[in-house]
Amino acid sequence: MSDCKILQAQERGIYVLKFIGEVRLNLCSTLDQIIEEMFSNPEFRTVVVDLTETEVIDSTTLGLLAKIAMASEERSHFLPTLITTNPDVTRIIHSMGFDRIFLIVREPARDPEELEEIPLMRASEQEVRDKVLDAHRTLMSMNHHNQEQFQNLVHALECEAP
Repeated sequence: MSDCKILQAQERGIYVLKFIGEVRLNLCSTLDQIIEEMFSNPEFRTVVVDLTETEVIDSTTLGLLAKIAMASEERSHFLPTLITTNPDVTRIIHSMGFDRIFLIVREPARDPEELEEIPLMRASEQEVRDKVLDAHRTLMSMNHHNQEQFQNLVHALECEAP
């Protein structure tokens, strides 16, 4: 697996998140913490997610991105922005229906040197399982295609619950 990391910047309630490398469920606790911090900020206005250096993105991360989009629209009444230049990532984004919950831009962001790397959080296996389940439920709530795509996984995860 290649290196993966999340970079972040924030100015006057506008957040920028940049995902680099193979963004998979090992980042879900970190990303969930970022989401909590963003939406607890009373100055929150919107978020821009830069996927221009994302090589691979898994369904758990997509579910967390959907959670960001839904919370952002509810909180600020603005669609967040998603920047993607990798054709594979762009295809996945569109197949999941993200063009309805994000403004999608196909040009890279400027001034990435202002972003700070976010340290990865450690999480127990149970915490990761709960975040994976929540992320996939969010994806399923977006449209019928996603519901069919992930219903077996969600059912299996629910059956594993202690």
